Amino acid sequence: MTGEPWSTGVRRGPDGVVSVAGVDVHALAAEHGTPAYVLDEADLRTRARAYRRAFESAFAQIGAGVDVYYAGKAFLSVAVARWVHEEGLRVDTSTGGELAVALRAGIPGEHLGLHGNNKSTAEIARALDAGVGRIIVDSLVEIDRVADAVAARGGEPAPVMVRVTTGVHAGGHEYISTAHEDQKFGLSIATPPRPASEQVAAGPTTSADAAVNGAAVNGAAVDSGAGDSPAMCALLAVLARPELRLLGIHSHIGSQILDPSGFEVAARAVLTLRAQLAERTGVLVDEVDLGGGYGIAYLPGEVALDPDRIAKDIAASVQGSARDLGTPLPRFSIEPGRAIVGPAGLTLYTVGTVKPVRLDDGRVRTYVSIDGGMSDNIRPALYGAQYHAEVVGRLAGPETVLARVVGKHCESGDIVVHEVQLPADVRAGDLLAVAATGAYGRSMASNYNHVPRPPVVAVADGATRVLVRRETEDDLLALDQG
Repeated sequence: MTGEPWSTGVRRGPDGVVSVAGVDVHALAAEHGTPAYVLDEADLRTRARAYRRAFESAFAQIGAGVDVYYAGKAFLSVAVARWVHEEGLRVDTSTGGELAVALRAGIPGEHLGLHGNNKSTAEIARALDAGVGRIIVDSLVEIDRVADAVAARGGEPAPVMVRVTTGVHAGGHEYISTAHEDQKFGLSIATPPRPASEQVAAGPTTSADAAVNGAAVNGAAVDSGAGDSPAMCALLAVLARPELRLLGIHSHIGSQILDPSGFEVAARAVLTLRAQLAERTGVLVDEVDLGGGYGIAYLPGEVALDPDRIAKDIAASVQGSARDLGTPLPRFSIEPGRAIVGPAGLTLYTVGTVKPVRLDDGRVRTYVSIDGGMSDNIRPALYGAQYHAEVVGRLAGPETVLARVVGKHCESGDIVVHEVQLPADVRAGDLLAVAATGAYGRSMASNYNHVPRPPVVAVADGATRVLVRRETEDDLLALDQG
């Protein structure tokens, strides 16, 4: 039980008992209970360091700088934010809550970004107060929202990036593929806006309207015709607002991506848009964010993207694109996503009931019920995501059965592992671990059926530390004002 999909600190001893970074699962369960998210600190730090070093090395060879951003949405706590920052990463946040955690961790504002397709005025104000390094605007309306917030408070222009969609569809599921046209994120590079005759009458003229109808950039008039893409309109709108500083262009094509070719196609599209903007306005933006969402191994036999390989491939691609376009390279940023924290985590459960069910084809599937479920890992129910589980607290017999690991919730779709071979003697009281749950387990957890959320327990050098405590029924009742 070593190697993917488990973290590097996971070992199975001769007695069959598994340990994480020197702490065995019985000790973890006795001290912290189950279910519990268990995070291998050394593994997480190593992955963060590996991505930073791989991209810095590959991009240095083409004469470009690069920043690596940790995806706060995958999992964020004060301690984890500090760990990744200590390893040289910046932190990307997508809500005011994530921003609050990063600030509580002491991350400097200039090393933070604020994402989101519908930022509130309060979130924008907090980002401006914190001096975040970049606000990624996601719509024409949001450009005015940020600019108006700056105008109301005065001070330096806000650094913004415009998120664009390149039409490259990549990722493990439609819901996590974020660069095709029919979805909520970004502004399309390819599709022109509708003619005015087809648009619903709106309110007063804004800088977004000015971008479509003509704007002044660097003191000169810039013509913007009906054939301009929404992405170009947004870039011109930012340039038309003195309260904003156009830092660059942002692209993100999806999550859980295992084929690097999509990044290369998207990067060329973004660099082409950058060159077109320079030709139109004389403004060559300083930075391009290539997104990320690099895939990890969830099942035995799967192979995650290698940081060195992906870094070298993308560096070569952007170098070739910039050469073909005749433009100097910008500074780049990338967002590995779940690849930093996902493999570093596992979830530890206790088996409750075991029920064999005969299927229509004559096979028997053993339903193994655990003390958690869809409230602590919604991805299998939401996306059909696949996970791997093993009995980790003892030696098991050589015989296995086809099993489905299910939760305790009042839903037939409450499935944590759809199909896995477990020991034929799996029984109540067994400790069972599900691999690669560091990303999107705790961050997407709920209190469905009024089940308190599990703790997040860090393990390092034979010791444990609670990063996020277990919720209690008192926590749940404290919110009920009835």
